[in-house]
Amino acid sequence: MEEENDDLTWHKVPVKIDDTRNYVKALHVAGKKLCLIRQDDVLSVTSSRCPHAGADLTKGWCEGHKLICPFHRHEFDIVTGKGTEKQGNYIRMYPLKKEGDDYYVGIKRSLWDKIFG
Repeated sequence: MEEENDDLTWHKVPVKIDDTRNYVKALHVAGKKLCLIRQDDVLSVTSSRCPHAGADLTKGWCEGHKLICPFHRHEFDIVTGKGTEKQGNYIRMYPLKKEGDDYYVGIKRSLWDKIFG
């Protein structure tokens, strides 16, 4: 089921979300590779590339509520996406919602989709 509004299309997360442990892993939705993170009680979906040097964040890990890039150790808040103040960068956060037993991730509709979709 894909639900649309003016800005987002909601895509069903194609994997079972494990609520029993912490992890950082790849999530493939709507032709995009995203980063699925569960740390304590926080469940997040972010972009999968570090804005600093393009490293694959799905190979990273969490310390506290910070996603750590595996290459240069840049840190990103898993709730806001903001990097540390010294970094001056951020990662994209994708909204996530639960309906029944399923999760959905919101992806912004492209201008092409808004015009011709």
